[in-house]
Amino acid sequence: MENLNNGRKANHLINEKSPYLLQHAYNPVDWYPWGDEAFEKAKRENKAIFLSIGYSTCHWCHVMEHESFEDSSVAEIMNKYFVAIKVDREERPDIDNIYMTACQMLTGSGGWPLTIIMTPDKKPFYAGTYIPKETRYGRIGLLELLPKIENVWQNERDKINENAAQIASKLQSVSYFQGGGTVDKSIFAKGFNSLSSIFDNKNGGFGKAPKFPTSQNLLFLLRYWHSTKDAKALQMVEKTLTQMRNGGIFDQIGFGFHRYSTDNHWLLPHFEKMLYDQAMLALAYTETYQATGNELYKETAEQIFTYVLRDLTSDEGGFYSAEDADSDGEEGKFYVWSIDEINRLLNKEDAKFFIDIYNFRKNGNFTEQTKRISTETNIPHLTLSILQIAKKYGATVTDIKSRIERIRKTLFVAREKRIHPFKDDKILTDWNGLMIAALSKAGRVFDNVEYTKAAEKAADFILRNLSSGKRLLHRYRKGDAVIKGNLDDYSFFTFGLLELYETTFKPEYLRKAMQYTEIMRIHFGDNKDGGFYFTPDDGEKLLVRTKEIYDAAIPSGNSLAFYDLVKLGRITADTKYEELSSKLIKTFSANIEQNPTGVSFLLTGLQFELGKSFEIVIVGEKSSANYRQMLKTINSKYIPNKVLILIDAEKKEEITKLAPFTKSYTGMENKTIVYVCENYVCSLPVNNKENLMKLLKI
Repeated sequence: MENLNNGRKANHLINEKSPYLLQHAYNPVDWYPWGDEAFEKAKRENKAIFLSIGYSTCHWCHVMEHESFEDSSVAEIMNKYFVAIKVDREERPDIDNIYMTACQMLTGSGGWPLTIIMTPDKKPFYAGTYIPKETRYGRIGLLELLPKIENVWQNERDKINENAAQIASKLQSVSYFQGGGTVDKSIFAKGFNSLSSIFDNKNGGFGKAPKFPTSQNLLFLLRYWHSTKDAKALQMVEKTLTQMRNGGIFDQIGFGFHRYSTDNHWLLPHFEKMLYDQAMLALAYTETYQATGNELYKETAEQIFTYVLRDLTSDEGGFYSAEDADSDGEEGKFYVWSIDEINRLLNKEDAKFFIDIYNFRKNGNFTEQTKRISTETNIPHLTLSILQIAKKYGATVTDIKSRIERIRKTLFVAREKRIHPFKDDKILTDWNGLMIAALSKAGRVFDNVEYTKAAEKAADFILRNLSSGKRLLHRYRKGDAVIKGNLDDYSFFTFGLLELYETTFKPEYLRKAMQYTEIMRIHFGDNKDGGFYFTPDDGEKLLVRTKEIYDAAIPSGNSLAFYDLVKLGRITADTKYEELSSKLIKTFSANIEQNPTGVSFLLTGLQFELGKSFEIVIVGEKSSANYRQMLKTINSKYIPNKVLILIDAEKKEEITKLAPFTKSYTGMENKTIVYVCENYVCSLPVNNKENLMKLLKI
């Protein structure tokens, strides 16, 4: 570990592939990656472990690094008294899950950077998040905290060991679920009422700042509206999606959504962009377009994909993880504008127009509460709809859209010359699964071949590069694929494969979805109590083998697994999937009843399971005009709880092996025949659009 970086020596992270770990490879702190070497050193030298967990695009992780981990005085204390371990939470969500739960137990809150002090046998006894270098504003600093912990470690070890054992025991109990109850349709109204009670009627979204997209809430509410016709449910979805699209949380110049808003009205975001947010929001906008026909939602989904395909897609087809909030040492600098810049870049009339509709102010248009962003800058955001702007300027909607797009392109080209935020170019199987699902659905809803091809290319990339034997791997970067797949990798990727099958009707994607579900059952399933563990039975032995049900920024692995099982059960008519999904619900029944909004994506699967659903089998040739018309009829309408199977001459043998019940479905020469079953009760086949619409009640 010789001098390789401006006179600094590299530490033990230098040979890692994680961008986050490599960011710390030249810290004076003697960081180790998670592994036997670090734990053996801690035991041998009788030291506690300083565990720091974060990710490469985390703003406060950068702050703590620059303030403390690059500081020689902090490094001297850490190296003397502790063994320091760095973990990328996106590479090792299994580790992060355990110690984030411990932090929440000990402090009542959590977040990143996550700071854990623990024994050499991995039992935590102190937890926190961002810790400043020096004590200020009532928050103890590392220079004061670390010597205190070392003193207790040397002089009160028995007490530490006792507390650590108690925390470890509580972590075990938190990860144990024993339900056994049932959940009925009343849970949907309970979930709706709970979301309604915290809905922000003025600004959209749920609760108070900071506000996260929580797309799974919107997907559930859409289905609730569809089944009950309760107008308020749809109003909540539309208000939220419209306000977000118009707000500063949406990158009005380069597209894509930032991670969350620091205020109630979606203006000042935390500027990092995550792949999973793009995927989940694209799903929400696509489905809402289906439900309403409002072009704004289609345009927004398309703009999300423009961003992802332009900036987050590798040449090989996989999708990168994220872009940072910071650039040139300052958060948000890449995304904000001064009025002087706009006046320099645009002609007088366009500048005046842009400054007006995007609400620029001479001294900046947001309150600089946290001193994170330079003053006199503006975040582009809309407070008027395009129709209102058109009326204000006495122009047509088409002309206004054209003018905005022309100006946007000019500003985008200028912005491209700025120092860009750091891009985390690792490719994660689970997050890619979500984007594959989003692109697949949009490909068929918008009849966009580009989206379908991108989804296929990404799925094939995962199958080629992140598949080892029959198993999935979690992370790929620069030719290096490592880390055994976790539950999210299997359930999220299966979700993507199922959506991709229903778009392409290529049986190999359905077959792979079934194979990975079987691996998930064997290696992640809890045969005794039901549900799925986050880690496989042959994975690394950690302090706890966790089982997750509550959604966070993305759905939980068990929520996606349940949805996959329901869908596979309907596609194949194999009761084993229904048995597994039923057992999963029983396992988590108490949690579902207690906090339905915490499992809102699982509720979408439960709506599929308990509500009205369709099984649609198309028999015909993909090349025929009749087939395309029938398929377009199905895909253009919002029918959330359905499965779609194609039997054509070319692939009939393959699909009937996967779904044997389809053997009995026959077609007519030169005609596309559609069989529609509703909740397992089948109608006579139809061969025209009008009769199909009647059967589907659309």
